[in-house]
Amino acid sequence: MALKHHVDAKARFDQQVDNSQLFVLPFIEKTKPLGSGTSLLEVGTAEGGVLLPFIEHGCLCVGVDLAENRIEQAKIFLQKEVAAGKVEFICQNIYEDSFVNRFRNHFDVIILKDVIEHVPEQENFILHLKTFLKPGGQIYFGFPPWYMPFGGHQQLCRKKWASVIPYYHILPRFIYRGILTLAGEHPLVIKELLEIKDTSITIERFERIIKKTGLKVLNRQHYLINPIYKFKFGLKPRKQWAPITWIPYFRDFVTTCVYYTVG
Repeated sequence: MALKHHVDAKARFDQQVDNSQLFVLPFIEKTKPLGSGTSLLEVGTAEGGVLLPFIEHGCLCVGVDLAENRIEQAKIFLQKEVAAGKVEFICQNIYEDSFVNRFRNHFDVIILKDVIEHVPEQENFILHLKTFLKPGGQIYFGFPPWYMPFGGHQQLCRKKWASVIPYYHILPRFIYRGILTLAGEHPLVIKELLEIKDTSITIERFERIIKKTGLKVLNRQHYLINPIYKFKFGLKPRKQWAPITWIPYFRDFVTTCVYYTVG
């Protein structure tokens, strides 16, 4: 039972804008002043909604994504901002030489909102992101920890019962695949969900990668109720109870979202 934002690009865009305005931008500003002349890159920009509040804040933005159809949607939704030279949308792999050569040491801030859990070889990827930072630049990550109830993104399933059962994504891969097949999910949906399982990232592994890549955690926030749920489900965002954030592994099961800035 896919939710509206899974099939409606404008609904996704509006949620991106609202969540970014109320939660992402204020979180980043706690460690990095933003304003006129701030250069900002969003990797996995999708429809571009996350960038709009930053554009309105005076930032000069670039959004990059591998999905051409979503980049084209972003250009439509933000056509005035594109025409004014306030944002550029690019469909390209950030590993390509032309992208690296153009944007090496270029950005004050890099944003990855609900992206890192989809990326293979995450340690190499985060190391590569450093290539694009100016001295003193920061990277923002927001993602659902793998072991949280819907960390496998099974809410993408079209069959209602398969989309609302929590935690079954952590079962062995062949059992997980079997359940999705039994539910009658489309092979492309199953492929996407299994790829997320293969790239799953926990709070602990994320922090180990950050340390290993020579970055430091500048700020973190764990949420019991993910801020985006305000727009998806009408639920009030709730920060995680501090003592739970101190318990490795257990916190992954009961924390639906984490925000980090690193630099």
